Amino acid sequence: MPQISINIKEGKINQEDVIVGIDLGTTNSLIAIIDKQTGQPVALSGDDDEMHSPIVPSIIHFAQDGSIIVGNEAKKHLIEDPENTIYSVKRLMGKSYKDVESFQQHYGYKIIDDDTESLVKIRVKNKFYSPIELSSFILKELKHRGEKVLNRPIIKAVITVPAYFNDAQRQATRDAGKLAGLDVLRIVNEPTAASLAYGLGINAKTGGQTIAVYDLGGGTFDVSILRITSSDDQGGIFEVLSTHGDTFLGGDDFDRAIADHWLAENQIDKTQLSRHILQEIRLKAEEAKKHLTLHDTFDDHVENIICKLDKSVFEKLIEPFVTKTIDSCRHALKDAKLSSAQIDAVVMVGGSTRTPFVKNSVAAFFNKPVNDSLDPDEVVALGAAIQADILAGNQKDMLLLDVTPLSLGIETMGGLMDTIIPRNSKIPTAAGRQYTTSVDGQGKLLISVYQGERDLVRDNRKLAEFVLSNIPGMPAGLPKIEIIFQLNADGILTVKAKEQRSGVEQSIEVKPQYGLTEEEMGLMLLDSIRNAKTDMQQRALIEARVEGQNMIDTCERFVTKNKELLNADELKGTLELIDSLKAVLQSDDKDEIHKHIDELNEFTRPFAERLMDMAISKAMKGKVI
Repeated sequence: MPQISINIKEGKINQEDVIVGIDLGTTNSLIAIIDKQTGQPVALSGDDDEMHSPIVPSIIHFAQDGSIIVGNEAKKHLIEDPENTIYSVKRLMGKSYKDVESFQQHYGYKIIDDDTESLVKIRVKNKFYSPIELSSFILKELKHRGEKVLNRPIIKAVITVPAYFNDAQRQATRDAGKLAGLDVLRIVNEPTAASLAYGLGINAKTGGQTIAVYDLGGGTFDVSILRITSSDDQGGIFEVLSTHGDTFLGGDDFDRAIADHWLAENQIDKTQLSRHILQEIRLKAEEAKKHLTLHDTFDDHVENIICKLDKSVFEKLIEPFVTKTIDSCRHALKDAKLSSAQIDAVVMVGGSTRTPFVKNSVAAFFNKPVNDSLDPDEVVALGAAIQADILAGNQKDMLLLDVTPLSLGIETMGGLMDTIIPRNSKIPTAAGRQYTTSVDGQGKLLISVYQGERDLVRDNRKLAEFVLSNIPGMPAGLPKIEIIFQLNADGILTVKAKEQRSGVEQSIEVKPQYGLTEEEMGLMLLDSIRNAKTDMQQRALIEARVEGQNMIDTCERFVTKNKELLNADELKGTLELIDSLKAVLQSDDKDEIHKHIDELNEFTRPFAERLMDMAISKAMKGKVI
């Protein structure tokens, strides 16, 4: 049944629904809209918020009276009641217990493995909650805040996610929105949303630029290279050229480095401290990081632990992390086939970019001043509001072209990954490839879908699998099976397989029960670079083994069917060469395998051709051409 927005105060029916933009963050969340008076995006602040800030900490506290508190009030309970105060829930979205089991000790609350589902659950008192449910509480708070400010119901929203979120995590974000009573119209990558917020001002001034969006938040890092074009006939086109990042890198690492430095200075073993004290030290480190943005020294304590730090030592502690972000910038430029000199502007996103050392390092790499004119905590939500306005049809002269951050493909013979949609492909997109069967009369084909950058599927992550059945019995190699990947604007994948000769087809929307950890996704790209040479060698070896096995199977079938037509030497020689090829097939020398394949091929070619001539002569006997 359709919902109608009614303004109770004025007794009027609203003719159009408002569409909001939401930044559902690991540390903080915000809601934003386009101001109808100015046409500019604004983040909404709650009047009942004592800080009058649009920022809502992504923290949920379950009070003793059964009420659920979200935001700044919940944050006050982090130390005194850690078991009932949930934070960093975004890191658990779309994940199984095995993905987060090793991180259990870092949380004050209890993560459990529910046998009835493969998704993690969090135990709070005597109830169990999924990350989707917990995220919905944050979204409900944002929805409530927006409705109170706007004085009207909020039904539709655009929600942002990290660029490296996979299908499961994007689906989980959508589901959280549904639980909060929101119709999620679009899932948008965070750095892309930020580029929209910055892009309006950049376009108005210059008419078109290539920009780098440097996004360093509390737990993740992304850099995206975009081309923004603007002209009277084209309008505004935001085209993502490449994206790169390290999803195990952010302001939390700065805090941890400071805390470890203090413990070392005080000669204290952290394993001997309670979680209560460790949490206090972590929060004190975060306080020091923020203080040193504007001051040269920080001096405080936690119980009898001295917490003292000056800016020069702080910068040395965080230098390795900042260097990693610069390496990602270098990779993103390479993927976009650009040099730093071709970047017209560098925009800063995320709270951690407030650190002067970060700004100076990024400016030095790109050899130009950085643009931090927008609040780094608000910019993603503002961009989401702009995308919401585009979907509402209010900005028809703007087009957003995003990319997929990781490659998608299927498993082929030998456990190889055959990429169908390469990383950094524009979305929405569709791509297909034809395959065939490897066994005579094969009636079924198992199709396994993988995501990652390595040559072997065992090094990537399986997203889903399904069976194309009822393939008519045909000789091996005769069926034509087309597999098509369709990736929509949210980065959610649909796979279709069709046997062209018979018309048999099967399709699924890839909805894995859980997905990659953020750390795994970031490491995939790093692993592909580190292991490129080894991967190529291993791929070549596997391909040689597959070719050799196919040669053996073909020759054995040939001998079985035509034994009476071969003389003794031909039969003996063929069997000996087959055995020789079998003997070297599992060796690690691809050249040796190819050598034996060629020997068997050359030996069998003459009588194979002779038998073919005989078959043709028999078929043509008594016929006139």
